[in-house]
Amino acid sequence: MIYHIVTGDVAATPLMNAILSEPSMEGEVIVMKDVLSVGPLQKEEGQKFSELRSAFWQQVVVNDKKPAEVDDTERLSQVSIELSKNEDAKVWIWIAPWPADVCTYHWALKYLGAYLGRFYVINIAGLPFLDENGKVFFPKSIGDIQPRELVKARRLARLVTAAELEVDGEEWKKLVTENAGIRTHEGGKKLVSKSETYYDNQLISFCSQQYQKASKIIGQALAKFNIPTGDLYLGWRLRKLAESERVNLQGDVSRTLKDFDVKLPSGLLEFGDQPAAV
Repeated sequence: MIYHIVTGDVAATPLMNAILSEPSMEGEVIVMKDVLSVGPLQKEEGQKFSELRSAFWQQVVVNDKKPAEVDDTERLSQVSIELSKNEDAKVWIWIAPWPADVCTYHWALKYLGAYLGRFYVINIAGLPFLDENGKVFFPKSIGDIQPRELVKARRLARLVTAAELEVDGEEWKKLVTENAGIRTHEGGKKLVSKSETYYDNQLISFCSQQYQKASKIIGQALAKFNIPTGDLYLGWRLRKLAESERVNLQGDVSRTLKDFDVKLPSGLLEFGDQPAAV
């Protein structure tokens, strides 16, 4: 039995298809839903980590009828329990060169580090794969890889070492202590803490003194700068920018990104205050 840990539903789909076609990969896919590369990591006394993360996403995703709930901790704890009960069980964690994936890896060490000898990592960073047309590319996400290529990637699985457990475990402790709003991927398994405002200027660089859909502005920023936070986080940043009067909003900001518009305040361009893209 193999427990395959992967970050995000998009990455889970091709991995599930790969497992169906390859008996040696048979197991269960455990999907981590949280994007740990954004938001706070340092919980208050008596607070559960899942409570901290849920509270953050409830700010980002405004939905009174169905508030966001993050239960990754509970799922990872259950995997740990199953590993303790079944000595033949193994865990593979799949990571791409993307901040959320690397954060998941570092965080998961706390729960899986006790199973050295049965704890494997598959890191696709810097490795070539074939796309659906047979052309070579270097994916940023597990979700970009064809199932048949993921079957081949199973050969990359290697045991996490005791030295890695010690060094990488310290990396997560550092990130929690810094408790920044954003964590960027700087190559390998290195993460760097940044302010939650880190991508604000890139968003503003697509704003003008004419109202535009928030979804359009965010789509342009994601496409040009390859921002790894996801669109919901950037929508939250637009709302925060409006609170500080750096942009104006109109419409229903509590609904989707297509339901509100964004523009620069009058006079901002004339005074040369429009920030350049980072």
